[in-house]
Amino acid sequence: MELAKNYSPKEVESKWYQYWLDNKLFSSKPDGREPYTIVIPPPNVTGVLHMGHMLNNTIQDILVRKARMDGKNACWVPGTDHASIATEAKVVNKLAEQGIKKTDLTREEFLKHAWAWTEEHGGIILKQLRKLGASCDWDRTAFTMDEERSKSVIKVFVDLYNKGLIYRGVRMVNWDPKALTALSDEEVIYKEEHSKLYYLRYYVEGEDKYAVVATTRPETIMGDTAMCINPNDPKNQWLKGKKVIVPLVGRVVPVIEDEYVDIEFGTGCLKVTPAHDVNDYMLGDKHNLESIDIFNDNGTISEAAGIYVGMDRFDVRKQITEDLEKACLLEKVEDYVNKVGCSERTGVAIEPKLSMQWFLSMKHFADMALPPVMNDEIRFYPTKYKVTYKNWLENIKDWCISRQLWWGHRIPAYYMPEGGFVVAETAEEALKLAQAKGSKAQTTADLRQEEDALDTWFSSWLWPISLFNGINNPGNEEINYYYPTSCLVTGPDIIFFWVARMIMAGYEYMGKFPFKNVYFTGIVRDKIGRKMSKSLGNSPDPLELIEKFGADGVRMGMLLSAPAGNDILFDESLCQQGSAFCNKIWNAFRLISGWEVSDEIKAGEGSKTAMKWFEAKLKEQVAEIEDLYSKYRLSEALMAAFKLFTDEFSGWYLEMIKPAYQKPIDKETYTATLGFFEALMKIIHPFMPFITEELYQQVKGGEEVESIMTATLKLDAATEEEKQLLADIETMKQVIAGVRAVRNSKNIPPKEPLTLEIVKGSQLPNLSEELIVKMANLEAIKEVEQKDESASAFMVGTTEFAVPLGNLIDVEAEIAKQEAQLQHLIGFLAGVEKKLSNEKFVAHAPEAVVALEKKKKADSEEKIAALKESIKKLRG
Repeated sequence: MELAKNYSPKEVESKWYQYWLDNKLFSSKPDGREPYTIVIPPPNVTGVLHMGHMLNNTIQDILVRKARMDGKNACWVPGTDHASIATEAKVVNKLAEQGIKKTDLTREEFLKHAWAWTEEHGGIILKQLRKLGASCDWDRTAFTMDEERSKSVIKVFVDLYNKGLIYRGVRMVNWDPKALTALSDEEVIYKEEHSKLYYLRYYVEGEDKYAVVATTRPETIMGDTAMCINPNDPKNQWLKGKKVIVPLVGRVVPVIEDEYVDIEFGTGCLKVTPAHDVNDYMLGDKHNLESIDIFNDNGTISEAAGIYVGMDRFDVRKQITEDLEKACLLEKVEDYVNKVGCSERTGVAIEPKLSMQWFLSMKHFADMALPPVMNDEIRFYPTKYKVTYKNWLENIKDWCISRQLWWGHRIPAYYMPEGGFVVAETAEEALKLAQAKGSKAQTTADLRQEEDALDTWFSSWLWPISLFNGINNPGNEEINYYYPTSCLVTGPDIIFFWVARMIMAGYEYMGKFPFKNVYFTGIVRDKIGRKMSKSLGNSPDPLELIEKFGADGVRMGMLLSAPAGNDILFDESLCQQGSAFCNKIWNAFRLISGWEVSDEIKAGEGSKTAMKWFEAKLKEQVAEIEDLYSKYRLSEALMAAFKLFTDEFSGWYLEMIKPAYQKPIDKETYTATLGFFEALMKIIHPFMPFITEELYQQVKGGEEVESIMTATLKLDAATEEEKQLLADIETMKQVIAGVRAVRNSKNIPPKEPLTLEIVKGSQLPNLSEELIVKMANLEAIKEVEQKDESASAFMVGTTEFAVPLGNLIDVEAEIAKQEAQLQHLIGFLAGVEKKLSNEKFVAHAPEAVVALEKKKKADSEEKIAALKESIKKLRG
C-alpha cells in the first residue's frame, strides 16, 4: 500500500470504522474466553453529543479496546434512555408550536406524538459516537422503553410491591411546577440565592400586641395554621397558650411549643405552613394541625388560599409585600442569602407539596449496598467518592418513584370500581387478582390503571441486568457470562441517581454487585474553569473538533486533560497536540519505510546495542503502562505511551540506527525496527485506534491481515542484564546531551566533528562508543590525565567529560559573553550579601529561607571563580 505524504484522518477513519463493522469486530457472543463487559451510561434518546459524552465514551472505548487486545471477550453494550421529564417537555413544546395543548389530547394520542419524536430524533447520539471510534456491539443496542426493558421494569415493580417494599401514600414531595410532576430528593439541586427576609407582624388575639415572624416566603401565609415557639426561649414566654392572627388573612391560629424551633433564628417565632414545608409538615403531623394547600400544580395560588387566587407565586411575593406594608403588618425587610431547591431538569424552584405518590422503601437496599463499596468489593476510582456514597446511604430517604407524566413506564396498579387497587404485570392478571379480592369487575375495562409513570431511574437502575435479560429470564447464558460487568465509567453527579441504585438492584436480583470497578470522570470545564454550557457559549461542538483534528487527535486531547475524578480543564490546543502526535507517528513510519534495505551489509555494534536497548525499554514501559491501566490512571498511561514513541523511539532509537544519507540499512536492524513500530502501534491503539490500524496494516503489508484490534502484545519482564543496559544508555544519553549543550552554547555547527575527553581518575561508565560518536558527531573519544585548557567541561554522575574547543570558537565573542555573565553574577551576589548582612532578616526569617540565601551566595561565588578562571585561560 502506497503511503500518502500527509496523514488524512477523514479518509482513514471512515475506511477503518466501516472495516471493523463489516468484519463484526465489535461483536461479542459468550465463549470460553474471560469476558470483559461495559454497559454504556445511556444518554437521553433525543440527545446530541456533548463534551461530557466525548470524555466518558473515549475512556470506555480505551478500556474495551485494551481488554480486546488482551485476549478477553470484550462486550460494550450501547443504548439510550427515555428520559421522561426532558423528552416529555420537548414533545409538549413541539405540540405548542403547532397550537396543540397536552391537555387537549388523550394519553394514547400524546404517546403517538412522543414515539414519533423519539423515532425522528432518537439514536442520533449513538451514530455520532461512531465518529469517535466507539467500538460498541451495535447489534445489542437497547432502549430503556423497548419491549424487553419495559417488561423487566414492570416485573420488578410488581415483585417489590409484593415484597412490601413499594407503598402508596400522601407525603410531602418535591413538586416541579413547570414539569408538573413530583421529583425525588436527588433531582433537587440547591442553589444559593440573594433573597430577602421579611419580618411580619402577627397580632395576638384580643390584645394590642404582636409577635414578629421572620420568613423568606411571605406568599405562603395563606397556608399558616399555627405559630411555633421554643418552650425554652425566655424572650417568647409571654406567647405561651395564646392565639395569633395571620396577617392579611385574618385566620386565628394557636401558638404551639416545640424544641425544633431555633431560638437564634429571626425572632424565635416560626410560622407553620404544614402543606408547603417539609419541617412544618412534620410539626403539623406531631401537633395535629390543619393542612391548607394554597398552590395549584403550576405554582399559581389556589382557591383554598382565599386571596390572590390564580396569581403566580413569585408575583404574589411582590404584591403581598406591598399589601403588608400598607396594612402596617410588615416590620422590616433584610437582605438574606439562602439555598433554594430547584428542579434538576427544568431549573425552576421546586414547591414542597403534599401529594399522593408511590414510594420505594430504601433502608433494605441501603443495608445491602453500603458494605461492598466500603470494603472494596466494588472499587471506586478515585476513592474519595466512597465518603460521598457512605454519607448518602447512611441518611437515605424513601424514593418517590411516581411521576405525573405520560412518557415513561406506566405504573402497573389497577383501581377497582369499589375502591382499593391491585398490582399486576398485565391488566388480565390484575382482573384475576381483583376478582379474588371480591371485586365486581367483569372485564379489564372495569379496572382503571394508575395514570402516573415511573421515575426514569427506575428503569436505568436495572440496566446491567436488563441488557442481558436477567430479569425476564434469570440464569440465562448471557447474564451468567457477562454479569457482573467489569467497569462502569460515569460522572460523580449521578452517584446517587444511578450508581448506588444499580448496586442495590444488583444485590436484590442477582445476589452480586453489577460491576467490579467504577471510574468517575470529572466535569468538563473550559480552560478558565467554567463549566461548559450552551448558555455560556464555551462548549465546542465535538463533531466539529473531530472534523478539524481527527478523532484520534480529539481522543488524545480529551484524555491529556482528564485525570480520574478531577475536573477537566479542556483546551482546544490539546487536540492540536493530539493531531500533531498523529503526524509524528505518520512521518516516523514514512522515514522508516523510505529506507533502502540491503542483505549485503551486517548490523554494526551500535545498531545491535540500540536494538537490545529498545527491546528492554519496550519491556520496561509496557510493564509501567500495564500498572497504570490497573490503577485506572489512563491519562498517565497515554502520557507514558506518548513519551515512549516521541522521546525514546523517534528521539533516540531512530537516530541511533538510521543509515547515513543515501546509504542502505541492514536487514536485521530494519526488521527489528518494523517490529518495534508494530509493538508501539499496539500500545497506542486503545487511545488512538484509527491511525494505529492504518499503520499496523502497512507494517504487515498483506491483504488478509488480522485487525490490530485483536492483536496481542506479550512481552517478558526485563532481565537484570537488560535493566543494566537501560541504565547505561541513560548515562550515554546524558553524555550526548552534554556534548550537544557545548555545541549550542558555543555556536558550533552540528556538522563540525568534535573530540570528547574523559578525564582520568573518575569512574568510567559502560558506554557504546560507536553510538556516542554517531549521535554527538565526534571524531574521537580519548582518556586524558588532564583536560585541554580550551575545553568546555561537564559532569555526568561522577565522571568529568571535556570538549576541546581550540580554534572552533570566536575567542573575543566568548570572552565578551562570559564577561557579561560575570557582571550579572557579581550584581546578583551583591544583592544576596546585602540581604544576609541585614541582622533583622537573619534573626526573623525562617531557617530554611536563610539557608537558601546562604546556598545562593556559595553557588554564586563558585560560578564567579570558574568564570574568572575561564576568562583568564581564554586571554592566554
